[in-house]
Amino acid sequence: MKSIILTAILFFAASSGVHAQTIYTIDSGDKLRITVFDEESLSGDFSVGADGSVTLPLIGTVKLRDLTPQAAQKTIANALADGYIRHPVVSIDVLHFRPVYIIGEVNEPGEYEYSSGMNVLNVVALGSGYTYRADQDDIVIMRGRDDNRLEIPANEHSIVLPGDIIHIAERYF
Repeated sequence: MKSIILTAILFFAASSGVHAQTIYTIDSGDKLRITVFDEESLSGDFSVGADGSVTLPLIGTVKLRDLTPQAAQKTIANALADGYIRHPVVSIDVLHFRPVYIIGEVNEPGEYEYSSGMNVLNVVALGSGYTYRADQDDIVIMRGRDDNRLEIPANEHSIVLPGDIIHIAERYF
């Protein structure tokens, strides 16, 4: 009985970990359209650099790594309000997300373009499906950078975010 309860607790903890990590944050490789309303010269398309920042007119380099687009809007608006523009209104649209990666037992492992709302099965399909050796019950999503990477147990319906690495383990007969 104790093992059943422990298994149930671990299952819910693992599955809630995937859901708790589904908030999109900006990182290197994303391309953003930043619009400062009524300030066309300050607006444009910007790529997030390797250090997680963008360089904007007037305010220079702004670190956006690990911020949601909404938090990034506030960060930029606050920087512009600090002596440059009164009551700036900023919007951010993600034009191009960083890719997702799939490794392990799929027919074509590699880098694939991210689309909003993707799950593990979508990425497996992009990788031309499972190999005959794939253990479809042993899937791990690696999320985050090397210094702060999470390994999240997953299933085919788990949500994938830009930059995720999906590992499909080998099944042993």
